Amino acid sequence: MMSVVGAQPFIKPMQTSPSVSPGIQRRHTLPASEVRPLNTQDAISVFEIEREAFISVSGECPLHLDEVRHFLTLCPELSMGWFEEGRLVAFIIGSLWDQDRLTSDALTLHKPCGSTVHIHILAVHRTFRQQGKGPILMWRYLQYLRCLPNVRRAVLMCEDFLIPFYRKSGFKVLGRCAITVANLTFTEMWYPISGHAYMRRNSEAIRFPQHPLTLPLAKTDEQVDL
Repeated sequence: MMSVVGAQPFIKPMQTSPSVSPGIQRRHTLPASEVRPLNTQDAISVFEIEREAFISVSGECPLHLDEVRHFLTLCPELSMGWFEEGRLVAFIIGSLWDQDRLTSDALTLHKPCGSTVHIHILAVHRTFRQQGKGPILMWRYLQYLRCLPNVRRAVLMCEDFLIPFYRKSGFKVLGRCAITVANLTFTEMWYPISGHAYMRRNSEAIRFPQHPLTLPLAKTDEQVDL
């Protein structure tokens, strides 16, 4: 997995009071900020962000367009997109895996009975980087995974210079990853998913992924450059 890139513990719809009377509100106004699962209609936007982020840096994309569509068809509930005024600005794509360590099969397969979420990619649109969106979206994604009763951990692979970033998000180093891409090597990292019972009791407050969610941005969110 590669990446270019203090809040409330659950993602809840933002409740706002209308500034004008209901009879004269503007129609079709897009929410200022929302987070929701991705679908195949988002695939091109996802790939455009990914291609710009990775081709210029490493010459390789973690997921090609057909692979993006593949995972958004098989397991859209393991994706998360951050939209501002309807525009995709950051995203995560994951799938399920059923082994202790990642192998080359993990790059293309989704194992529905697995208890490990393999995070394939986290990317932020170039005009929205250096605003802390990567860490915020990862935090919310990991909190969401706590709602999934069969998920016990998340894993990813990253280049060594990204290890400090993922450590700040709570990931721990597993060791050198067996997967190589062209001349790139990776470190495998993992994150324990705990607190399932507590999160399930509060899952009605989340309602994800059935309904789009607004994403309130608290001033206390930690701003990490990515």
